[in-house]
Amino acid sequence: MRNVTLRQLRIVEAICRLGRINLAAEALRVTGPALTLQIQQLERDAGVPLFDRTRNGMVPTAYGIAFLEAARAVEDSLVGLEDSISAIKGLRTGRLRLGVVSTGKYFAPQLIAAFRDQVPGIEINLFIGNRAEIIAKLRDHEIDIALMGRPPRDVEVRAEVFGDHPLVFIASAGHALAGVLEISRERIAQEQFLVREKGSGTRISLEIFLSDTPHKLEELGTEIASNETIKQAVIAGLGIAFISAHTIEQEVRLGRLVILDVVETPIRRQWFSVSRSDRVTTPAMQAFERFLLAQGARYLPVVSKPYPANAFR
Repeated sequence: MRNVTLRQLRIVEAICRLGRINLAAEALRVTGPALTLQIQQLERDAGVPLFDRTRNGMVPTAYGIAFLEAARAVEDSLVGLEDSISAIKGLRTGRLRLGVVSTGKYFAPQLIAAFRDQVPGIEINLFIGNRAEIIAKLRDHEIDIALMGRPPRDVEVRAEVFGDHPLVFIASAGHALAGVLEISRERIAQEQFLVREKGSGTRISLEIFLSDTPHKLEELGTEIASNETIKQAVIAGLGIAFISAHTIEQEVRLGRLVILDVVETPIRRQWFSVSRSDRVTTPAMQAFERFLLAQGARYLPVVSKPYPANAFR
């Protein structure tokens, strides 16, 4: 394997990504026959098949996926090398690919803007997706750092806490439970819930919270794919929701949503900065992680649990 070239690794990556020889050849600006010869030579040298040739295109074997991992790791190292050279020269430049779970889109722009004010030479590419999408991007070396509520268990990562992440129950302003104090777990479980898809961080936390409530988890509620749609549905009176407090600051301030006073809530989770533990940490990543640890928490919206004006009279 010491004789494998960077060009061959990039060929493997292109075929895995595009699925066909002709598309990979076009992307790499070589002829199809030349690319085919390169793959055949690499397979002979490695002594294993890298792709299954199917009617639907080139499908990587387990060996091919191992080569793909190596290709992505090498590209990460080259990016780190470029950033390190710039740092040695005294240039505060570089590139950062940042992945943020969908809940984080409510504070990520302000956080990025503050970081760019301090380190304007670092280019940031932002990807926002659900938890599964962000983990897949991290696994496939497509992002450098992920901001999420719970580090993945199936990827070896470094994780640092940079702030609290409170989760709360919300309802429309006219809901019967609005203003009621000390709502029990059993009482809130009687409501119609609007919930995120299975596997989302808030849904997992809700399932844990209601795990001792008989039969509630069997029919947890209506699944809705985005926080924005959930909020609008709650405002319309279609049900209540369990949601990140960071997503509702504006609606609470305008009086369109209320935070319900459910016992043992808000549930306090944490925001993590997550990166792969098997890759080189670039100067750009180091600068962003230092910024998060020192200042990240101040850019997280804070919503307190409101009580009715006569609650304590």
